[in-house]
Amino acid sequence: MSLRIVARVINPWKYKREQLARRVAALRQRDGDHCSRCRRPLRFDLPPGHDRGARIEAKLTVADSEADELANLCLTHGRCNTKMGDDTAEVKERARIKNEMALFERARERRRA
Repeated sequence: MSLRIVARVINPWKYKREQLARRVAALRQRDGDHCSRCRRPLRFDLPPGHDRGARIEAKLTVADSEADELANLCLTHGRCNTKMGDDTAEVKERARIKNEMALFERARERRRA
């Protein structure tokens, strides 16, 4: 057994932290130190979960096997990530249909009156 596999079994949390740190380092090298959404600088010295700290976000919603590919990931602020979380294509389409139905309903009410 290799040392990496043993370390993953004995201390999985450390392995996940190291894997996350490698991913963040690769994304910083590729994209720079700015948020992909608001283009403001990211702070990497803050504790995990902080609003202004860096989070990894998937650009496109794809199958689970492709979701972790580095090409599909980007760095954003915690607040930018949560603020834009509901802007998926499905949610936008539902909102558009709901707004259209409300518009048609108002037009029908005006014709009746």
